[in-house]
Amino acid sequence: MTHTPGPPLLFLDIDGPLIPFGSPASGASPAPDAGPGHPLLGRLDPTIGPRLLALGCTLVWATTWEHEANEVVAPRIGLPPLPVIEWPASPAVGVPRGLHWKTPALVAWAAGRPFVWVDDEIGAMDREWVAAQHPGPALLHRVDPATGLAYDDFTALADWLRGPARADCQCRVPQ
Repeated sequence: MTHTPGPPLLFLDIDGPLIPFGSPASGASPAPDAGPGHPLLGRLDPTIGPRLLALGCTLVWATTWEHEANEVVAPRIGLPPLPVIEWPASPAVGVPRGLHWKTPALVAWAAGRPFVWVDDEIGAMDREWVAAQHPGPALLHRVDPATGLAYDDFTALADWLRGPARADCQCRVPQ
């Protein structure tokens, strides 16, 4: 299996994984200055950015927030500006029913490079489609939208990144 060298990509959604729809992140102090117009920003965990960076992946926003993610969310969780996937104006043609609208764009953006996709809307059809369409390793990690990214999620991500299928990708994952 041939893929582009370098650290894997980590495609990151905001609503659900970073801004949980349940109660605010337990044990974490809310992010400062939620501000008017964004009532759920107070649910952001300001410690999550450094934990994501420690995974050693190239983080990429894969969210409908698009560039606003760098302006509003990144500074509140300790992330630098990240690359942003700009979604196509119309959905992909000829894809199976039940496939998430993000899936074809993520596979195209990855261009064979290993990737992790963290989202709360990943389904079985997405996993099957990525397995058939993407030549490199991929982990589609569904996060519980009620709680957002949690300790167990980070453990699963780190375990996959350390796995034997990932040995040729030069990942930097803390022990």
